[in-house]
Amino acid sequence: MNKKKVLGRGLSALLKDSNQLNEGGSENSKGITRIDEIKLSSIEVNPFQPRVDFDQEKLNDLSASIKAHGVIQPITVRELGDNKYQLISGERRLRASKMADKNSIPAYIKSVNDQESLEIALIENIQREDLNSIEIATNYQRLIDDCDLTQDALSMRVGKKRSTVSNYLRLLKLPAEIQMALKDQTITMGHARAMVSVEDPLLQLKLYRNILSDQLSVRQLEKLVKNADLISVEKRTKTTKPILSSGQQLIQDKLSAYFKTRVQVLPKKRGKGELSIKYFSEQELKRILSLIYND
Repeated sequence: MNKKKVLGRGLSALLKDSNQLNEGGSENSKGITRIDEIKLSSIEVNPFQPRVDFDQEKLNDLSASIKAHGVIQPITVRELGDNKYQLISGERRLRASKMADKNSIPAYIKSVNDQESLEIALIENIQREDLNSIEIATNYQRLIDDCDLTQDALSMRVGKKRSTVSNYLRLLKLPAEIQMALKDQTITMGHARAMVSVEDPLLQLKLYRNILSDQLSVRQLEKLVKNADLISVEKRTKTTKPILSSGQQLIQDKLSAYFKTRVQVLPKKRGKGELSIKYFSEQELKRILSLIYND
């Protein structure tokens, strides 16, 4: 617990220092050591870079602007020693500067460790205006996983209500096809939030295809979701659950606990049967597969 509090105060101070320097304030001995012009060849990319998709057309536009006017907003790096630096944030500006054949770039140079570097990169990335909902949700999840934050702590870090953070994180439970549609802006955040309330992934995909085929508005989808919930409840009520022996029940419970998801043992005649493992995102599938292969 102490570690989290120290990190939080340190990050807050670092970001505060950055704002002061942006506004022309004086150098602060904590976090940022200086602003300097550094060689592009001495900067290595951040292995924790939270953003992986870069629009080439926008990069070309930024490169043209940098060629004409230079870099207006410095990037942020940390010093590694021997005149080497690691990028914390500003990869678009770094790439565009290289495209513009620049030799150097202005940078805020901070003194931070790996975890602080990751947290700053993720938070600064989240604050960008052009991120799609899935990118925001993924960055929120990385902050929780990699920086050991609770949803309450995360909401304080990013300055959002806990309910807002929770709504974004729930998007990662949607099937991959729907996540990609949201990422590509084929559907809206409103559509996605309506589908998240449906537990059955097959029903979610059916609703998604209805959105595409019938050009459904969010309100129309919400009406369908209510009916889908009723159908799902009726279907579950009518379905006869297989009767498990005490041994089969024990196996089912242990596997559910081990994989941290719903596992069903489905016995059939003559000792045969099926084993069903539920997952609700590609990330969750990879986690389950890692548990299987590690054994």
